[in-house]
Amino acid sequence: MQKNDIVTAEIEDIGVNGEGIGKIDGYTLFIKDAVIGDVVEAKIMKAKKSYGYARLMKILRPSPDRVSPKCPYARKCGGCQIQEMEYGKQLEFKAGKVRGNLERIGGFPGDLLDRVTEPVIGMETPFGYRNKAQFPFGTDRDGEPVTGFYAGRTHDIIANTDCALGVPVNREILEIILAFMKEYGIRSYDEKTGKGLLRHVLIRYGFATKEIMVCLIVNGSRIPHADELIRRLRLIEGMTSIAMSPNTRQTNVIMGDSYQVLWGQGFITDCIGDVRYQISPLSFYQVNPVQTERLYGTALEYADLKGGETVWDLYCGIGTISLFLARKAGKVYGVEIIPQAIEDAKRNAEINGIENAEFFVGKAEQVLPEYYEAYAREHGGETAHADVVVVDPPRKGCDEALLRTIADMGPDKVVYVSCDSATLARDLKYLCGEGYELKKVRPVDMFPETVHVETVVRLQRKHT
Repeated sequence: MQKNDIVTAEIEDIGVNGEGIGKIDGYTLFIKDAVIGDVVEAKIMKAKKSYGYARLMKILRPSPDRVSPKCPYARKCGGCQIQEMEYGKQLEFKAGKVRGNLERIGGFPGDLLDRVTEPVIGMETPFGYRNKAQFPFGTDRDGEPVTGFYAGRTHDIIANTDCALGVPVNREILEIILAFMKEYGIRSYDEKTGKGLLRHVLIRYGFATKEIMVCLIVNGSRIPHADELIRRLRLIEGMTSIAMSPNTRQTNVIMGDSYQVLWGQGFITDCIGDVRYQISPLSFYQVNPVQTERLYGTALEYADLKGGETVWDLYCGIGTISLFLARKAGKVYGVEIIPQAIEDAKRNAEINGIENAEFFVGKAEQVLPEYYEAYAREHGGETAHADVVVVDPPRKGCDEALLRTIADMGPDKVVYVSCDSATLARDLKYLCGEGYELKKVRPVDMFPETVHVETVVRLQRKHT
């Protein structure tokens, strides 16, 4: 295959970034905007020895699972990679993705996975689910401010104030801000020159409480005529917090290191089940509250707590899973590297009247091993024990030192919540080589219309 060749391919799978995958005489092509079952004509744009990238030119025969996207910008925008795939097929693809990684990377046999894998948890309405959105600002060809989302793999803004995955109030907020910018000559930040004021806006929405937060990320220390912008935003029902986060660095990192409250309070509240959380601009909080309740409910079910257990919750964030677990456990220890998140976790425990949760700041791969070693020193060589360990790591998965300590502590159960099934499979393989066996697996679709999928796993310690 050579660059600029025109080829015909049938799409057999979806890649990690949402590209359709087709094969021609064993040569693999990645074709953006194609879905499983399509037969397409494509032009090769980049050719490697055994694989290449091609541009979709024409759909010769559409997949039976192809649908018209709800959003007119679905192909241009980098947010929804598979919106043109029927939702039931999306769930089938995600379940297959998890299973494929567990077989290929984890080495788990198919007959075992048949026994332990539960059906993927999908959504009844797979749109309008995001309680958080971060919109960048830019300037169009006419010099007017625009906002929307970046086109795939670029920083070119697709102007759109009405994302199909977000809540309806986002549009009202964005249009108020854009009108304010035009009226008062507030310039959008320019990444190339480092000039301009308004970089992004973070919007959070409490699905249970209907509270709204707006946080403006600015290349400076003040917003001219801020009182007028605040007055307009306050007219929106549910507006609870208006804040500003200075970020004067030339970086792709969105938020600054701090924020200041311009009006209202520095947080909104929301609920997962009957647990209430305070969420600041810098807090990590799952973006899909409907599926978060199902995700954490599954984790709680897999932990199978009876009331007196000692539980470690690693990568605990603002205590979302910890507080779920604490209602059923004897004692919960949460670990998180971000100090602000731990302060949020402590406050969330307090407002929910939960007194059996304790939180530590630090890297999980350092805190748990150090605790394990210190416990042995202080207790004459006695081994620190946990009944259940819950881990919810970032995409890179768990550090091997952490997995080693978990295995040494010998909890009866390990509940692993994963946002990347490839690193999940790698870590499960390690733990199952250290005396654990795979008991339950359940994918949860936290991010409909995208290729991402969460997975909850239960491991049980083998008793000899």
